[in-house]
Amino acid sequence: MQTEQVSGLLQEVADRLILPRFGALGSGDIAEKRPGDLVTVADREAEVELARLLHEADPDAVVVGEEGVFADPSSLDELPTAEHAWVIDPVDGTRNFAKGRPDFAVILAELRHGRTVRGWIWQPLYRQLFIAEAGGGVTRNGQPLTPPVRTRTVPLGATYLPVPGEDGATVKVIRSWGSCGIDYPKLITGEVDFLSYRSMFPWDHLAGCLMVTELGGRMATDTGADYRPGVIGRRLLSAMTPGLWDEAHEALFGA
Repeated sequence: MQTEQVSGLLQEVADRLILPRFGALGSGDIAEKRPGDLVTVADREAEVELARLLHEADPDAVVVGEEGVFADPSSLDELPTAEHAWVIDPVDGTRNFAKGRPDFAVILAELRHGRTVRGWIWQPLYRQLFIAEAGGGVTRNGQPLTPPVRTRTVPLGATYLPVPGEDGATVKVIRSWGSCGIDYPKLITGEVDFLSYRSMFPWDHLAGCLMVTELGGRMATDTGADYRPGVIGRRLLSAMTPGLWDEAHEALFGA
């Protein structure tokens, strides 16, 4: 599928199945997959529809979605080696979405032989579309992005959960926005210098990772393993330059 076709697909499904549910969810429309981990009818319906449309366009491709993996974790097994795969996060930031907060997004990544080649982040309420293509850079609403210029003396980062010892670190840490589809655009446009996560789910991070690396940044685990499908670890750290990655890594996790 052409990049523009995929972009249109994401926007159309979001307008048809996600936005009508925003601020209109009933008690029966929200459930817990596990304690504290919410899913809504919008997540489920949008993932099913996106998977159907992607399968229709690419019948031989592997299609992996967040909700599908919850039902069948084994569906992740072939992702690192699949010849062609799509990875869907239908509503990234479900807790925000369920509470009527605008900080949520639709995320999609395309992989070839375990390597992310294209990534999309669509923010339906902000009407912002970020696209990355391997070797082709990153755009926001069609306009090319350039690496952000570092202006802070003390690096500023965001984490969803506190990092032990962050209060005494030589970097500044704030809480993130509860959606990787919001966090990564803030990183690549310079609002923060680094991000740290405990979870490493591919639907959360593959598209954002491509955007970071296309702009010259680095994304790796706390042990230094570059992020890709199948990589696991205790912490995931991304920063807009390798030097910033090293600085944040030493400040938060030790040399």
